[in-house]
Amino acid sequence: MTFVSRSLKLLDRAIMKLEEIILSWSIITIAVMIVGNVLSRTFFGTSWSFHQEVSQFAVIIATFMGISYAARKGRHISMSAFYDLAPFKIRKALSIFIPALTAIILFTFAYFAYHYMISVYHTSRVTTALQVPAYLMSVFIPVGFTLGGIQFLRNMWINIKEKDVYLAMDRKDYT
Repeated sequence: MTFVSRSLKLLDRAIMKLEEIILSWSIITIAVMIVGNVLSRTFFGTSWSFHQEVSQFAVIIATFMGISYAARKGRHISMSAFYDLAPFKIRKALSIFIPALTAIILFTFAYFAYHYMISVYHTSRVTTALQVPAYLMSVFIPVGFTLGGIQFLRNMWINIKEKDVYLAMDRKDYT
């Protein structure tokens, strides 16, 4: 194994760990905000002024960072009725075409999301309760789309390179 391939593998593992940490903390934050706000309303008769902003931020992070993680693990939503019934050669062709098309779409979305984020940045708006710059809410959108596109390209590549059909780099399709 060359230095470059070892480095890429190490980078990939680091990105996966970072995704896992970000996703875990996002879900934990959502749960704490929702439960904490309900308990605050029940016992103290007042709602947290910031719970909606923090929850919204965590949902955006979990959603868009989750694209990459789901693609990496082969856990993304798919309409697979036709695919599951198709003969091997058609499944193999679809396992190359679908991730390629998905990657193109995700990279296109990343492009538009980036420009949206820049336009929000230029407005200098801040959130109501926390006074956080509004563009920070949208930073994870182009990042998530880009990382997702990269994962789908990897899924396409493994299906070009290998004889079997793969749903993800480490997940072979056994249908």
